[in-house]
Amino acid sequence: MSVSAQKVVVVGQGYVGLPLAVRVVEAGHSVVGLDVDEMRVKRLAAGESFAEDVSSPRLMAALNSGRYLLSTDYADAAGFDVCVITVPTPLKDGAPDLSFVESAAQSVAPHLKANATVILESTTYPCTTEHVVCPILEAHSGLRAGKDFFLGYSPERIDPGNPTWQLENTPKVVSGIDDLSLQHVEKFYSDVVERTVPVSSPRTAELTKLLENTFRHVNIALVNELAMFCRPLGIDIWEVIDAASTKPFGYMRFLPGPGVGGHCLPIDPSYLSWQVKQALQHDFRFVALANDINSHMPDHVVLRVARGLNTRRKPVNGSRIMVLGLAYKRNTGDIRESPSVAVAQGLQKLGAHVVAVEPYVDASHLPQDILCVQLTEEQVAAADAVVVATDHDIFDYAMVERVADYVFDACNRCRSEVAERL
Repeated sequence: MSVSAQKVVVVGQGYVGLPLAVRVVEAGHSVVGLDVDEMRVKRLAAGESFAEDVSSPRLMAALNSGRYLLSTDYADAAGFDVCVITVPTPLKDGAPDLSFVESAAQSVAPHLKANATVILESTTYPCTTEHVVCPILEAHSGLRAGKDFFLGYSPERIDPGNPTWQLENTPKVVSGIDDLSLQHVEKFYSDVVERTVPVSSPRTAELTKLLENTFRHVNIALVNELAMFCRPLGIDIWEVIDAASTKPFGYMRFLPGPGVGGHCLPIDPSYLSWQVKQALQHDFRFVALANDINSHMPDHVVLRVARGLNTRRKPVNGSRIMVLGLAYKRNTGDIRESPSVAVAQGLQKLGAHVVAVEPYVDASHLPQDILCVQLTEEQVAAADAVVVATDHDIFDYAMVERVADYVFDACNRCRSEVAERL
């Protein structure tokens, strides 16, 4: 361990906190990974990773270093030099739910010592670090931010399963409530990532994250709505996108699909629109429209499947429908807010007997009302329709097209005569 090694606490060992914790260990620091989920902590402590960005051998190497402790007890945070909060920030009744952030700050504060640094990574609306986290830390520690300890915000940019851009080579936006806090935040991340991008304030960094995800959300909604219109016009949306993508400037490729999922796109833009409404009494119309379009894409897919069966003289009610993929993203096991699950459940509500194929999602996280099967010729042959909802590369699409009577493809992976694309 180097003389500059620090004790780092990472609160939350999910898709953001786990890669960060392991990377910090690899950088030579000691890490306490805190999580309220006892089962998750036990599995991680046994070297069993659930995240595509952290292989089980890599996790085991971090554990074997003797510098990675997994715990549910905040007492293990005592004496930390740096604490990074990476807990969820969901929506509750359409409004931001910061209860996990508040709880983490309250639990960390008693262990806060002079000259320590606290960093929030959870996606949230501007001013959360200064107006929510800071007062809690000060009230429960008796210390003053900027005087006795340092405080900043650095938005996570984790893209699960991305083989090119991972934590260490993705530029890291960093901020602090004052110049000295920024210096400490930037110094910490300089050991962890290749490049830091300092900005003037936490609220700027918080809005940066929301802009990134709102940009994606709005543009995905654009191509989703265009996909709905193209079919009645006799135009192939996928051919249009391919042609537009040949333009080397002024265009960025976004693809339609069954909706948006994960923690970011279905939730983060709503944080921004909520704050704009609260602070300025204005509606963020782009976000509202994107939410409306993307949230109804699963319904559109269900309608298209029903119409496809109808043209083949089969009702949805009583049909056996196989859904390929329940995760929200290709080649990952993340099922949070997945539109593919909404598609499967929407078909069930119409009376279909739905089975799913999902090789990546942990069985304990799969919906209890959906039967999962293996992708075999027998299962495909028994289905009245196969819906490609999440296009994992592991699926044998050639076999599906050869055996299936009818395929509805929301992901542009099938091109045979039996396939109907979004």
